[in-house]
Amino acid sequence: MPLFATLVISAMLLVLDKMLRLFRFVAEEGGPVSVVWRLLANLLPEYLSLGIPIGLMLGILLAFRKIALSSELDVYRAVGMSYGRLLRVPYLFAFALALVNLAIVGFVQPYTRYAYEGLRFELRSGALGASIKVGEFARFGNRLTMRIERSENGGKELHGIFVRANAKDGRTLSVTAERGTFLATDDPDTIILRLSNGVLVHDSPDYRKPRVLSFTAHDLPIDLPKIEAFRKRGNLDGELTIPELVRVSQDAASPLALRHESRANFHFRLVEVAMMLLLPLLAVALAVPPKRSSSALGVFLSIVMVVTYHKINEWAEGMGALGRVDPLVALWTPFLLFAALIWWLYWTLAHKPGGQPIGALERGFEHLGKALRKLAERRHSPKGLG
Repeated sequence: MPLFATLVISAMLLVLDKMLRLFRFVAEEGGPVSVVWRLLANLLPEYLSLGIPIGLMLGILLAFRKIALSSELDVYRAVGMSYGRLLRVPYLFAFALALVNLAIVGFVQPYTRYAYEGLRFELRSGALGASIKVGEFARFGNRLTMRIERSENGGKELHGIFVRANAKDGRTLSVTAERGTFLATDDPDTIILRLSNGVLVHDSPDYRKPRVLSFTAHDLPIDLPKIEAFRKRGNLDGELTIPELVRVSQDAASPLALRHESRANFHFRLVEVAMMLLLPLLAVALAVPPKRSSSALGVFLSIVMVVTYHKINEWAEGMGALGRVDPLVALWTPFLLFAALIWWLYWTLAHKPGGQPIGALERGFEHLGKALRKLAERRHSPKGLG
């Protein structure tokens, strides 16, 4: 339960952080609110790729911390059960979730990221039915300008309409109307604006003076601007699957910069998955507090270490993509250092008599807490008293 609870909570926090920015972006582009949920759904695999390792580590850590604080761990150790024996079931979870994470980052996330960028493109281009903002001049292509003063009934009834159209031969058409509504036609590239109670002004270089026409009903055809097709998948980092990354990185015809980016992204995904196989050892090493201590310092350190390692990998991927450092060196060197640190923490706990890998940090934080409490007491104590 701690594993799945942590996974859900971490995913929700990341989604909430992004949700506000997506609502603002969709509102500025005038798109429908429903597209926000589609954008968030395409972001979930990216968030799960980080949430799954954190959930796995905290699930194992909290389970071992619970049996350590209740002295059950001492009983298991007394009857001859080693930490390696106790870690068999956690490693089953680790292998299973590592395969799930590999499928997400290697095959699912590239498609969802491309779909996310596609939705953003459609919002900007108006393909998702972006609405005309009330009280502002909206341009349809280079030759049509429109302004709506008031909108009612979900945009079906328009009031205070102004339209100006410019033709290539210099003719202009200006229309004002009290009311209007948009109607669909058989041609997907054309819509009809049905106007009521207005004035039409038609001008041309051939006319001595503009022609003015008052009307009670008038249908004005509007040609919708052509929407460019969205680019192909793979033009941005992270949109290729693992087999595609391997193929591009080994293709001599590909640009050198693209090959560097593909190699860096390939190794980044592998080290992120490989790191999950070290998390059970890290969780156990940080879960067992010193005797007569119930400090949760290990929980805090575990999150800091995983997030810091993830950020180091992102920086190393960037360096490898620029070609400054070989991606193999840039990404696997931190992994080996991280693995050595975790193995030392685990070996100290499991094989060194009386070993406590975070004991020194526990004592250091304890002394720091006492010093801060004394300082706070001195500031709040009356003057003249000791």
